Amino acid sequence: MVPASVERWIRGLSLAAVLLCFAVILLGAYTRLTNSGISCPDWPECYGHLTPIGAADSPRAQARYPGRPLNVDDAWHEMIHRYVAGTLGLIILLITALAVASRGRIVGSVYALVLFATVLAQAVLGMLTVTWLLKPPIVTLHLLFGMTTLGLLWWMWLTLQRSASAAPRAPPAPAAAALRLAYRLALFGLGVLAVQFFLGAWTSANYAQYACPDFPTCQGYWWPPHMDFRDAFVLWRSLWVDYQGGILPEAARVAIHFTHRLGALAVTLVLGGTCGYVLSRRALCAARPYAYAVLAALVLQLAIGITMVLESFPLGITTAHTGGAALLLMALLALVHKLHSMRAARV
Repeated sequence: MVPASVERWIRGLSLAAVLLCFAVILLGAYTRLTNSGISCPDWPECYGHLTPIGAADSPRAQARYPGRPLNVDDAWHEMIHRYVAGTLGLIILLITALAVASRGRIVGSVYALVLFATVLAQAVLGMLTVTWLLKPPIVTLHLLFGMTTLGLLWWMWLTLQRSASAAPRAPPAPAAAALRLAYRLALFGLGVLAVQFFLGAWTSANYAQYACPDFPTCQGYWWPPHMDFRDAFVLWRSLWVDYQGGILPEAARVAIHFTHRLGALAVTLVLGGTCGYVLSRRALCAARPYAYAVLAALVLQLAIGITMVLESFPLGITTAHTGGAALLLMALLALVHKLHSMRAARV
């Protein structure tokens, strides 16, 4: 029997971790968009100090990086991101320790260890993002692992909430086929969204968001005539090239941005179709609020993306675009979790 206090601790820490992870994702986007990603050229410190203030007071520390003059404001952007990410890592470590100590009775030990391994990988990617000078594959993986961490934490929170409430009622037997199809559609939608996350991260890592400054066309074309897809998706180039500001030619950046727009269209069709199916089946009425949440998050994200282009990529709206992606992931995972629990209730 697990003490109630331990269970309350894990629930509270899980909710705090979800909120903190969402903040880390937003701070990471803000840091990237303000070109502050390598404002502290070392890791985890900043010019050998715990704060940019200490670095500013130490000319000797700055002299170690003659090609990287200290910008205190940018350095604070980077270090605040590191402080919050480090706090998140400590919370996840505590959740993992409590899960293992309780022998997986509240949160599965294997699940907690996978979560901890994911956040460790995220920390390593954060270090490589700085020390390898913003390599697009590393920056892309850094964002993808951040979203993965958020997804794992959110799924854990949803599971804990379900275990604290009454078990869901099983739908009637004739609805089994509809439930099975809805579940598979939601999982397929999750896969399509994951691909779109990669395309969005790749767009940002290669500074390709500005390649199509108009909407719904791209540089005045429905299908831009000069796009270099071959060069656009080369995953690895030279190790010591500084990628700040991007190095790809315009044709490659247009290809990346345009592919991201096609991905947005695919996500809209797949998730819209999935939610439409759930809403059209009376036997799946218990999942309808979650389908509405997915549609709301999808509309919000599309509105943010379109406004971002039309307003020439202002910092606040562009940062919100990453937050909208995180909200869409959470809404879709909530739908998948609900459908999963409904299927489990039939067993």
